[in-house]
Amino acid sequence: MTGGLGNQMFQYALYLKLCAMGREVKFDDVSEYRLENARPIMLWVFDISYPRASDREINEITDGFLKLSHRIRRKLFGRRTLEYHEKDCNFDRLVLEKDPAYLTGYFQSEKYFKDIEEQVRKAFVFSSLIWEGLDEGVKEKMERHLERIQSSLSISIHVRRGDYLTTSQVFGGICTEAYYQSAVKRMLEDYPEALFFVFSNDIEWVKAWISRLCRETESLDESRFVVIEGTTENTGYLDMLLMSRCKHHILANSSFSWWGAWLNPSKDKQMISPSVWFNNQDSRDIYTETMIQISPKGELIKNETK
Repeated sequence: MTGGLGNQMFQYALYLKLCAMGREVKFDDVSEYRLENARPIMLWVFDISYPRASDREINEITDGFLKLSHRIRRKLFGRRTLEYHEKDCNFDRLVLEKDPAYLTGYFQSEKYFKDIEEQVRKAFVFSSLIWEGLDEGVKEKMERHLERIQSSLSISIHVRRGDYLTTSQVFGGICTEAYYQSAVKRMLEDYPEALFFVFSNDIEWVKAWISRLCRETESLDESRFVVIEGTTENTGYLDMLLMSRCKHHILANSSFSWWGAWLNPSKDKQMISPSVWFNNQDSRDIYTETMIQISPKGELIKNETK
């Protein structure tokens, strides 16, 4: 297991697929998550539990024992690991064929689990546990947002900044202002009465961007945008919950907003996504068949397929 909630969900969806194929599967949720900068394990928000591999099992399958005899053998003959890392960011059939294996990767494609979609949707239902221990003010605010989202023609907009700015060579220049402006305009063509709910880890930037957008778009005023505030790294799942209840979605190049949109079960939802996911590699299989792709320049790349 690796990464934040969105990545953990892709990995758990693969787990469900492998189990459906009759495989025995266990998670290594220790190797990465013992690190200081590790993201929190968040699958508990769906009341999910899973079998965990023991240290011995992990060492056996990766040839990772630290005894002197093992270190000498590895030095002389090489490592006998069964680790297999997905070959790139696209669907890799070998991930489903390797057995036994220690699988590492992100597995960010619906192709891994499309045939068990119903099972995945049943697994990713938010638990009532998410409301426990919350600050009462935050809880009330989120419940009000949820009610408004469900009673309006709501469209989610996810703006991912923060950590994406420090790795701009991979993520930068993709979800540009031109991308968001084009996406908003396209949504308004189909849903002129839409109310936009904006989720971000850079609230001040978002507020300034909304002001610029409204000045450039005469048909819009700032009352059409609701900026979701009050969540933190540890309560970000509330953002995903609210996103998933919106009617339509404008995504960032983020597994978090991918799942926020995917969890919406409506067949009529519209999903707009950036046509580039990473700057340094092809990620064509991240897209579902119905996603509308818009370029960093704001150009429509691919329309939805019916």
